[in-house]
Amino acid sequence: MCRHLAYLGPPTTLRELLFDPPHSLLRQSWLPRDMRGGGTINADGFGVGWYPGDGPPVRYRRAQPIWSDPTIAELAAVTSSGAVLAAVRSATVGMAIVDAAAAPFAEGRWLFSHNGVVRGWPDSMVPLAAALPVRDLLTLDVATDSALLWALVRDRLRAGVAPARAVAETVTSVATAAPGSRLNLLLTDGQRVIATTAGHALSLRATSDAVLLASEPHDDEPGWRAVPEGHLVLATASEVRQQPIETW
Repeated sequence: MCRHLAYLGPPTTLRELLFDPPHSLLRQSWLPRDMRGGGTINADGFGVGWYPGDGPPVRYRRAQPIWSDPTIAELAAVTSSGAVLAAVRSATVGMAIVDAAAAPFAEGRWLFSHNGVVRGWPDSMVPLAAALPVRDLLTLDVATDSALLWALVRDRLRAGVAPARAVAETVTSVATAAPGSRLNLLLTDGQRVIATTAGHALSLRATSDAVLLASEPHDDEPGWRAVPEGHLVLATASEVRQQPIETW
């Protein structure tokens, strides 16, 4: 399992999102409130991606615990953005612990994260992987379930499938091929966020000009609400839609 978040709204520092809240992503890396599937902490890497302007996002990913990297704390204090995706990782047993295995994965303006696990890996994914271009398989960031999920979503995006539908189709196909998988996904292009709840929790807090989606609320302030299981959220900084995954 992992913990992740996505933010859209007025520019804010990475520190205000990742470090300052009382139950921040930093704290969730060593004391999460809701871990499922056997994990206890999220110390197998972390990553953050943000949009400095109209161009592609910038990423910082490491294979070490977020609390052990002084650079990210210094960087977070002086970096502001109106669109951020970040994650701390708990690696599934047997999967690589390297920088490239930490979310967010990226292409162009897209950033992607997965909280969960694909059951029966890798055998359960052979039929779905076989439908991808061979080059995509040869150039995966790393041989993990999360990287393959990103390749499946990305393949649909490249084919012109609408982002919400690309995510919904991926979750549905993987859930069919690998029953019992946990498939909470986050996808953003800096203007919108697509998120799913499939086997794990997700909460959101929205105001008139900002939205924050997170595996766990990062404070006890009012306004947080849980996204129902089996739902997909499509959000901008000013609007939130959610409905069952299969209806997108």
